[in-house]
Amino acid sequence: MKLPDLDSSTIDRVIEMAWEDRTPFEAINFQFGLSEEQVILLMRREMKPSSFRMWRKRVAGRKTKHRQQRAFVVGRFKSQNQNL
Repeated sequence: MKLPDLDSSTIDRVIEMAWEDRTPFEAINFQFGLSEEQVILLMRREMKPSSFRMWRKRVAGRKTKHRQQRAFVVGRFKSQNQNL
């Protein structure tokens, strides 16, 4: 799978959104057009191996990172930088 060419500010924002517990992968896809697999590849490429492993352990199975598994829809904080 190939990653699209992204500028450094976009990469920084994707990484920030990926680290946020309550930002689903669908929001990243909507805003930047990156699938979950592409986000994982980007994180692997841009982070130190130990940081990537820590992130993967953190998001693995986390319901808040997948919109369809979330039990809540409204009443949660939404960053002004987030389109979805």
